[in-house]
Amino acid sequence: MSVLKLVGVLLDYPRDELWQHGDELLAACDQAALPAARRQQLRGFVQQLLDSDPLDAQAAWLATFDRGRSMSLLLFEHIHGESRDRGQAMVDLVETYRRAGFELDARELPDYLPLLLEFLAHRPQEEGREWLHHIGHIAGMLAARAAERTLPHVPLLEILVEAGDGKVNLEALRQRASEEPRDDTAEAMDRLWEEEAVRFGAEAPAEDCKPPTRSPGRPVHREVQP
Repeated sequence: MSVLKLVGVLLDYPRDELWQHGDELLAACDQAALPAARRQQLRGFVQQLLDSDPLDAQAAWLATFDRGRSMSLLLFEHIHGESRDRGQAMVDLVETYRRAGFELDARELPDYLPLLLEFLAHRPQEEGREWLHHIGHIAGMLAARAAERTLPHVPLLEILVEAGDGKVNLEALRQRASEEPRDDTAEAMDRLWEEEAVRFGAEAPAEDCKPPTRSPGRPVHREVQP
């Protein structure tokens, strides 16, 4: 299993099947083309996950990545927010997948980070490095916020930064994260709902700016022959 595939699996929503393949995940950590310290961190992450109750792990994942926007694994959330550019960016990304011979086979948004990592795991190494360089600041900011919240996902995200070229200033991002207000508290979520009250009429947002609600699950794609 490639490093990008492994990191994508570990960042994804932890479905029950993960516990059924625990030995394979541990072996993949030991065989990953990474420095020994990183391999040890990956193994520790997997072991901690396997030692936890699946329902607890799934609830923790939802609380981490589906509450608030700052830890979202939807990349365009951090680039475009709710602007109209987001819809076109998604269309362009789907077309990129298709040109490479991949067709999405799940109801998952194309900018979902684990899905992108699965795609890149099948692409030439240099192409993957360029993609990760492009999203390095996002991965770095996610890593910084994860560290601020003492989440176990920090090494996963830092590995992505390093795979992109590692030139992102993580220390500066950690300082920024420490100064940010949390957006995953009950109070913050209440404010968000108030700010995003449904509007009707001429001011209603275009449909392409409001992506469909995502159901947590393993992103799947199938390779198709051109």
